[in-house]
Amino acid sequence: MAGVGPCGTFGGVDPLGYGGPVIRRLLQARAGANRGGEISELEPDVLEELDSLGRATGIEVDDAQDARADQAIDAIHTPFDPEKIDVVTRNTTVDLLLSRIRTGRVDLQPDFQRQAGIWRAMAKSRLIESLLLRIPLPTFYAAEGDDEAWAMVDGIQRLTTIAQFIEPEAINREPLRLVNLEYLGQEYDGKTFDDLPGRLQTRLRETELIVHLIRRNTPEEVKFNIFARINTGGLPLSRQELRHALIPGKGREILREWAESDVFRSATGDSVRSERMVDREMILRFIAFRLTSPYDYDHDDFDRFLREAMRNLNALPPSEVERLWKEFGIAMIAAKGIFEQHAFRKRDRAGGSRRMPINKALFEAISVNLAELGGPGMALLMTQRRKVEKKFIGLMNDVDFQGAISQGTGDPGKVRLRFALIRKIFESVVGR
Repeated sequence: MAGVGPCGTFGGVDPLGYGGPVIRRLLQARAGANRGGEISELEPDVLEELDSLGRATGIEVDDAQDARADQAIDAIHTPFDPEKIDVVTRNTTVDLLLSRIRTGRVDLQPDFQRQAGIWRAMAKSRLIESLLLRIPLPTFYAAEGDDEAWAMVDGIQRLTTIAQFIEPEAINREPLRLVNLEYLGQEYDGKTFDDLPGRLQTRLRETELIVHLIRRNTPEEVKFNIFARINTGGLPLSRQELRHALIPGKGREILREWAESDVFRSATGDSVRSERMVDREMILRFIAFRLTSPYDYDHDDFDRFLREAMRNLNALPPSEVERLWKEFGIAMIAAKGIFEQHAFRKRDRAGGSRRMPINKALFEAISVNLAELGGPGMALLMTQRRKVEKKFIGLMNDVDFQGAISQGTGDPGKVRLRFALIRKIFESVVGR
């Protein structure tokens, strides 16, 4: 992917091939736009998603797909043969799992760790101490791929910690040194695996672990549903975390790169916490609706729609990925220039300056419509940003539009409505 340079440019290169004048118009329009008022507190009736530490993620709660533990068990929308549900229990050892890691037969997804929830050295050390004391660990859950490799879904941090202590080279980590042990500290604080007596090294390697494995012939929708049911301890995985775990491929890296890009972070005010992959889901939604027109969207399961998009992203040729990236990048520049600090957010119906959390449904509708409009149209919208703002604030008083971006946002009718109304605003300003 091309590097992202200052001010949202792509290493100084025109991302869409329009030539220097269009990019200059985009950036000049952005630089010349008047800034809005001061940002005040969020409206009390707008709820934000939380991360694993209970902090606001900067994203408004969206019910297109349930991600909370008490709502994670979705109805199964398509018929399936119960006989095809194949879940087996594997009694294995630490040594055998490490062998699988070395040979690439266990996918630990190194970027899957929740940034704010990565275990500290003491927590890792206490886990190793539990193994040394022969305290059984909770079971692990994995999904079997077509090549019989395992994608770990529950227990990634535990298994990563074990690997970092015993065979750190297998996961490209520095060796773990034990600290603040509760019972064995006097003897083993400060020790690495190689410092342990041989009998304890053997004890660790021969520790038995239990893995519940969902076999590859289990229908995909049922597989996701099973993981939603078992994934209720602590903070459940988000839907995007499940997609990331169960749909391997180049799409993982593409979503990560785009989420870390300057253009995305600038357009969102650098306010989206990446810990639960909510930023990657937003980008996946953009890609999904660029691959499938919102007016052709007819799914009764939005989560399945995004799973299909992730698989389609994995299969895209590099030229198509590059085209989408350029569209995405210039749409982010334009959104920032048009809406400034309010990009992808609801507006106070009275036109006030308080800033809301980012709304995923608005992110889809605005970014995709901008991408469809193209560079010259986006530049014109920037020069007419006050007119766009006035029309958008007026739209916030439309009850149907409010519903289309607030409740049941995965409903096909609501998807088409919000895209059509945002498109109408843009076209009315550019004169189409």
